[in-house]
Amino acid sequence: MQGRITAQAYSFDQQFKPYQKDEFLMAFFKDQNVNSSLKLLSASGQWTTLGSKVTKIEATVVPCTQISMSFFDRLYSEGIVRETGTIVKCYDDYYDDILISDELRKVLLLEDSDHYDLFTQLDREEFLFCLFKHFCIGGTLCQYEDVVDPYLETTKAFYKDLVSVQKNPETKEIRIISTVFRVSAYDANGLCYPSSKRHQQTFAYLIVDPCKRHVNILYHCFGGSLFTN
Repeated sequence: MQGRITAQAYSFDQQFKPYQKDEFLMAFFKDQNVNSSLKLLSASGQWTTLGSKVTKIEATVVPCTQISMSFFDRLYSEGIVRETGTIVKCYDDYYDDILISDELRKVLLLEDSDHYDLFTQLDREEFLFCLFKHFCIGGTLCQYEDVVDPYLETTKAFYKDLVSVQKNPETKEIRIISTVFRVSAYDANGLCYPSSKRHQQTFAYLIVDPCKRHVNILYHCFGGSLFTN
């Protein structure tokens, strides 16, 4: 994913109302500041900016309720990850151009995996799970980790930076106040963002903090990495 992932932050000055998400997202993508600075990778693998007139937005609300990494503790109890953190290997397989060489990627990708039901469909829709899955799968040129810790640590760091929380002063309970969308944008020629080609590892998440009126964008485009000196 190195060289093909980026995060950006924007601010807005209007009240955000989740039920008006379509209007909010269209206004965001049509804003001149966004249009001239929102990063994406071109077909040749060069960083550029959106720069096109967006005519349509598709946005899926991504559930974001998890506040603890204990969400992933179940990986240790079903022969996917050993107590030491070592990921259990398996025979090589491929799914959607993605190499599967261990039980972790099997449980993330293959519905016929023995342990696929370790996470329910609702679990798999959670933003925390989506981030973990993206980092575990990686890009086209990916040196997989032998232990799960780097994936968990990276997921936690990104989640903490992207998502905003609030503590109830009475109950002391922490809750997430951000709204997360997985977005796609179209121009006159069709799909233009996050890429003209769809892939499960090509994504743009737009995370809205309604209190601070901030928007975070996490973007990745699946493909060959850029080599730099």
